[in-house]
Amino acid sequence: MSGRHSKQDLERTPDDDILRKLEGHWDKSPTRALRWRKKVDVRELDCNGTPGWDGDRDDAERLVAAHAFELAQLQERLFAHGRSGGSRSVLLVLQGLDTAGKGGIVRHVVGLVDPQGVQHRAFGVPTAEEASHGYLWRIRNALPRPGYIGVFDRSHYEQVLVVRVDGLEPEETWRAHYEEINAFEAEVAAAGTVIVKVALLVSRDEQKARLRERLDRPEKHWKYNPGDLAARARFGDYLDAYQEMLEQTSTDVAAWHVVPADRKWFARLAVTELLLDALRSLDLGWPPADFDVAEQRRLLDET
Repeated sequence: MSGRHSKQDLERTPDDDILRKLEGHWDKSPTRALRWRKKVDVRELDCNGTPGWDGDRDDAERLVAAHAFELAQLQERLFAHGRSGGSRSVLLVLQGLDTAGKGGIVRHVVGLVDPQGVQHRAFGVPTAEEASHGYLWRIRNALPRPGYIGVFDRSHYEQVLVVRVDGLEPEETWRAHYEEINAFEAEVAAAGTVIVKVALLVSRDEQKARLRERLDRPEKHWKYNPGDLAARARFGDYLDAYQEMLEQTSTDVAAWHVVPADRKWFARLAVTELLLDALRSLDLGWPPADFDVAEQRRLLDET
């Protein structure tokens, strides 16, 4: 596996002074700025805001570009450790209503690293086989292997969002899932996976504009689903479901980060920073050789 960023890419990154200036647009670490805080009402969230960030779009895009090389290098270290018997991995959970930008995050943020080291799974309506098992069955089967970054586009949280709003289970059933999910994520974290959960929140007006764009542009018709209007009619119900989801399942080992998503550039910056912080937290060096390097040099010289 090789990173997607070459030596020339490294040479094009800003010097230390410029990088410090770009990073200085965060008034606190992105992880702290975006972490869910209890008693915050999602209905009052400014979905067009940029919490913790005082720079503009150009500054954000320059910082993403500046951090891309480090992101790719840290991912390669993680992959190398996985190939060398390591147990660590990262799981990025992207949850959001239609048009919140989950696909764009996958393309523009996860796309900064080598795809060989990424396991991406988009969860839709369960198949017949999946429905014959408990809801966590398909989630367990999609967890990232050691050395990988796993990406969930939607996730096990559909069980307390869509299932709740659409009335697919009795309330006492879906409410029990909060405790089950917390226990499951604690187990995953204990096994060596850093979990990064991102709730992408888009305003009702912005969602309407994005749906309108899908109708106005023939190349986007494939993305439009008439069923989205039924979900849109229950926008307030979904906000209630997100509120309780955040309150019940943001834990020390798997905290939620709430990202305003009306400005796509900010959402992409935020997730880049959150993913970078997760990889940094692993504090991985390059795994040592499991052979005698000097001896291999000598044998190579003899060929």
